[in-house]
Amino acid sequence: MITTQNLTKSYKGHLALDDVTLTFNEGMVGLLGPNGAGKTTFLRVMATLQKPTSGSASIFGVPLSQPEEVRRQIGYLPQHFSVYPQLTGREFLDYVGVLKGIHAAKARQEEIKRILDQVNLTDKADKKVRTYSGGMRQRLGIAQALLGSPKMLIVDEPTAGLDPEERVRFRNILTRFSVGRIVLLSTHIVADIESNCRQIAVLSRGQLVLSGNLSDLADVGDGKVWQAVLNDEELRQINPMAIVSTQRLEEGVSCRIISDDAPHPAAVAVKPTLEDGYLTLIGRERHA
Repeated sequence: MITTQNLTKSYKGHLALDDVTLTFNEGMVGLLGPNGAGKTTFLRVMATLQKPTSGSASIFGVPLSQPEEVRRQIGYLPQHFSVYPQLTGREFLDYVGVLKGIHAAKARQEEIKRILDQVNLTDKADKKVRTYSGGMRQRLGIAQALLGSPKMLIVDEPTAGLDPEERVRFRNILTRFSVGRIVLLSTHIVADIESNCRQIAVLSRGQLVLSGNLSDLADVGDGKVWQAVLNDEELRQINPMAIVSTQRLEEGVSCRIISDDAPHPAAVAVKPTLEDGYLTLIGRERHA
């Protein structure tokens, strides 16, 4: 279990995290928010790489004030994951394993072999990392995070820059590893959490603006999502920031629009998706 209480982090007067209080249980946890919302700061604080300015937090009952013990509980994949390109994947994991204190060579190699298989890198394990694709490097990043059998994985924007096939593969790998542990996944891509996360939190400008499940987020868009077919002149009258998607048809442009009120007499209210709820919430917070 993760718990935070009034967690705050400031940099030279700027509040990167502002009084965040939440609780997460085992499973996949999605941390959503636009760029600059405080997601990376939250993850770095939970990984004990930065100290909070005030407030408290614990991971499986271990407070962040005991960083060495916390680090034994977690694996961390940062947004910008650096590797030694001249090493093979296996050599890199062996190096990380030593750093993590897995000193028995036989046990370390057995664990590396098992993890390479789990992340589908066995056939590339003895290739230089410099030859890896972006998706393979991310899978190697998960492999190094899993060394030492952590109870919690912290993963920051892991699918950024991946092609659609690699993104799906990576999400499925994370889902498998969430059984019996917490996987805390930070992203600004709603699709990353849509089919995998039972618990979510949304940050905006350092504040927690929603904590709950997927339906709680979709419900934010209730009564605020509209569909209409408009001509070009009518479309120009709609605030571009309110338009979620458009599709040109023979009879005009089909638009999905977020608005408190019907944006056009022809607009019909529709059931919100998860992305609709997210865009509604972030838009509301942006203009608060």
